[in-house]
Amino acid sequence: MIIPMFIGTTELILVGAIALLLFGGKKLPEMMRGLGQGMKSFKEGMNEPLEKPAEPVKEEEQQESGEPKEQNGEE
Repeated sequence: MIIPMFIGTTELILVGAIALLLFGGKKLPEMMRGLGQGMKSFKEGMNEPLEKPAEPVKEEEQQESGEPKEQNGEE
């Protein structure tokens, strides 16, 4: 059986009606607004350049800066 890979107007109306019944008229706009803001921030994050990962601090530099040296989970 071949299943079409597109969503028509009837399907969109059906999904909208089910969402309206499940979440109600007051909650649905808030959810859509949150979804839109999430998509916007995701797209902005995808467009930002990747930062160079921080280099690990060597033991000598830790001792000079006064930070305690880690010892296998014991202090």
